[in-house]
Amino acid sequence: MRILYVATDQRVPGFDGGAAHVSHVATGLANLGHDVHVVAAPGHGKFPSGAVHWYGVSAPLGSSRLRLFCAPAVKRLARAIKPDVVVERYYNFGGEGVLAAQATGAALALEVNAPVVDYPRSPKRILDRMLVVEPLRRWREWQCQVSDLIVTPTAEVLPQWISPERVLEIEWGADTTNFSPSIVGTAPYVRRNDDLVVVFVGAFRAWHGAVNLVRAVRKLRERGYDDVAAVFIGDGPERRRTQQEAEGLERVTFFGRVPHDQIPSYLVAADVGIAPFDILAHPPLSLTFYWSPLKIFEYMAAGLPVVTPDIPRLRRIYRDGEVESSSMGSAHPCIITPGKSPISVGLTLRRIGINMFQNISGFG
Repeated sequence: MRILYVATDQRVPGFDGGAAHVSHVATGLANLGHDVHVVAAPGHGKFPSGAVHWYGVSAPLGSSRLRLFCAPAVKRLARAIKPDVVVERYYNFGGEGVLAAQATGAALALEVNAPVVDYPRSPKRILDRMLVVEPLRRWREWQCQVSDLIVTPTAEVLPQWISPERVLEIEWGADTTNFSPSIVGTAPYVRRNDDLVVVFVGAFRAWHGAVNLVRAVRKLRERGYDDVAAVFIGDGPERRRTQQEAEGLERVTFFGRVPHDQIPSYLVAADVGIAPFDILAHPPLSLTFYWSPLKIFEYMAAGLPVVTPDIPRLRRIYRDGEVESSSMGSAHPCIITPGKSPISVGLTLRRIGINMFQNISGFG
């Protein structure tokens, strides 16, 4: 099939999960034999090479809230490409892919990775009610209504009136051609032979909880465990705060932004992957944990055991302390922390450090 994938709110190439997601979904579809065309905002450097056709379209002022103004350009592309299917990466202020599908008669798949329904006390909900006719709700529900298929990690973020037959619930996973325990090469950082190296990869948003990993390491040091080192990869609003929290701690290293294709070497040189999500720091997560957590899948694909808070939806992926089969074709141990406090995270890290080298072979 000829597929037009519309994701104009994502800068490709980029340094966040959204950019990696768009690139890998497009490449995965192309690898299945489809003729894939992607509309995205130009990012840091050239678009990826390969079988996928890329088109740079940016929203005015670079604002995702003005994304709908890209509709004329997307429609022109759609009429030229003549796709069989249009896939739009859903955004409340988007819809240009939806309009392009209607203009060309193509089938429409809506990729939903964020809530269509409002969470309690949502500013958008308050604004909608002030406008009386609720234009934001009407617009996003219309996008769902005209879609032939809705693809989402969890249907809990969708309006209840949507028929289950039109919904495909799926986790997105990782690119196992790049993320694998078998990657060899020189470690991109220095580590002591007796260290347990834990790694965090992320965009340093408040809800990523990176600061909690620093606090856990500090607690371990206070208890006399000096063999835990931490590596942080990425950049974002919380990086400065996290680095300030780490002042005075040796062997806690911040690498900043790293190109996505280089991240596998950082992971395989570590021992444990950390995803210390803080769901209380992001009000929309009061609905449910609606993301398909890229970092967790990439940790697993690299052969790392994972530490993450005990969030119910993540138990679809793995269970506490068990080795769980996954769609990536192999099994990896994933361990969930028994609580959210830094000390419980720290004690769990120590437990992994003891158990993984005694009982787990072939991982890390």
